[in-house]
Amino acid sequence: MQNRSAERYAALARLLAGGDVVVLSGAGLSTDSGIPDYRGPSGALRRHTPMTYQTFVGDPLARRRYWARSHLGWRTIARAAPNAGHRAVAELDRRGLLAGILTQNVDGLHQAGGARSVVELHGSLARVTCLGCGENTDRETLDQRLRAANPRFAARADTVNPDGDVELPDELVEDFRTVDCQACPGGMLKPDVVFFGESVPPDRVRTCFDLVERARLLLVLGSSLTVMSGRRFVIRAAKRDIPVVIVNQGPTRGDDYAELTVDAPLGEVLPELVRLAGPARVTAAAGATPHRTGQPRPGTVPGGEEPGRTGSAPLSGAGTVSR
Repeated sequence: MQNRSAERYAALARLLAGGDVVVLSGAGLSTDSGIPDYRGPSGALRRHTPMTYQTFVGDPLARRRYWARSHLGWRTIARAAPNAGHRAVAELDRRGLLAGILTQNVDGLHQAGGARSVVELHGSLARVTCLGCGENTDRETLDQRLRAANPRFAARADTVNPDGDVELPDELVEDFRTVDCQACPGGMLKPDVVFFGESVPPDRVRTCFDLVERARLLLVLGSSLTVMSGRRFVIRAAKRDIPVVIVNQGPTRGDDYAELTVDAPLGEVLPELVRLAGPARVTAAAGATPHRTGQPRPGTVPGGEEPGRTGSAPLSGAGTVSR
């Protein structure tokens, strides 16, 4: 199995060496930094119900609970450091192999790891926006204001959720005081992230589609692709006959579109790919270019997605790699 995995890693490294790769990253990339994912091995979604946009704007008590929990969780997010996977992606970017990075994560760790040209599909916890006037401020400023408004808030939590809040009993948050926008009276503040039930800004979606459509390869890292927000880019790549490679621990809802799937820890796979890719961009080796058929599987995948792909010949070394 080790030899087989090495062969697949080498094939993937040759594909990356061709350049013009767009990365689509998910929460699985940040688990080694102490931030759990939703559906992977750490499975935060199994024990945590994320905040929805409708609840946040419509329920003052729920909004207060969210800000108390997020205020505490922000301390963990702010301290989180990029891991080997983030640094490996940044190195691939530095070598000119990446055409762009689309991340579903809101933790800022791609940029902290040195990556450039990062599109934050779901926004960033490091920013705060006013739903009244649109004023944007940094999270550190809000953190200082919330500390000043809640000098006796002494709650503690050991684990942060993927969306940046923590679990706290109601009795610990019932006296928590929120603050409003400083630019407009009574303006409701919200982290500059896309909550469940909220739409990604259309111009951001167009930017992501444009990057995907110009890519030579779409590389998915650490995403189960369960929600359409990220999966649509895999579908678009398949529709445009752009090969898709997925590296994730566990199956994903994009596997049927992929030419190659690798089931292994990103913190191990990505540094190895950097080593194998070499010091400079080169043309992909013969036999490493994926077979592109553009032929969908018959039928329709539930949820309105376009159907998957199949073909008469596999990618060199294609298949599923597990460790």
